[in-house]
Amino acid sequence: MGYSIDDLLKSPFEGIKRISEEGYEYWSARDLYKLLDYSEYRHFLPVIEKVKEALVSLNENIEDHIEDMLDMVKIGSGAGRELESFKLSRFACYIAVQNADPSKPNVALGQAYFAIKTRQKELIEEEHAKLIQSEEDTKRLFLREQLKTHNKQLADAASNAGVKDGLEYAIFQDYGYQGLYGGLKAKDIHARKGLKKSQKILDHMGSTELAANLFRATQTEEKLRRENIKGKMQANQTHYEVGKKVRQTIEELGGTMP
Repeated sequence: MGYSIDDLLKSPFEGIKRISEEGYEYWSARDLYKLLDYSEYRHFLPVIEKVKEALVSLNENIEDHIEDMLDMVKIGSGAGRELESFKLSRFACYIAVQNADPSKPNVALGQAYFAIKTRQKELIEEEHAKLIQSEEDTKRLFLREQLKTHNKQLADAASNAGVKDGLEYAIFQDYGYQGLYGGLKAKDIHARKGLKKSQKILDHMGSTELAANLFRATQTEEKLRRENIKGKMQANQTHYEVGKKVRQTIEELGGTMP
């Protein structure tokens, strides 16, 4: 038997879904056992154990999908009392109905509901991940172009300070990297990233790392010009100190260290 989208939206499994204070959806094991036509809660507990075993076999953290809870259950005369239960994630419910007694009337509906809803969530998460990656790529490309421009301006400021040829400029750049990367030179960063000889480290940085390097470059350029620093050793030391200060600031803010 097939189930339409309307069937799933009107599904009793949708009706017993709860939302936590944090905004997460979950199902109570005590609601679920009744809907799956188990006569007593204790008869449903072996299914919960199978869910836990399945989660372990899938390398999933049980705590991410099953949480102990106290559920208010009606007893006689409209009164209620709190009884032990479990908060079950959608995925935990999906595994539960897969392991439930197939002779129970609502099990097939539950299997369809949780299979389709789980897949819907996966698709939404996949699209969200693509969107985040797209935004990251856009930021990274923008910052890479900005850094390319400011590195030219930094090279000009370094030249005015006394850094004259390609070798001296490479040394000058290494001083900045050492300050920002806790003593690592460009070749060390290249090796740590596992790059091939032809690959450039700036082309393999995320947006946060590129932003840190852009700040290093712009602030070093400004300091060299503002203080009219002269001599390649003084220029190298300035670049190192700026890089170190940027690293210190990132650490103080609790950011990801370059």
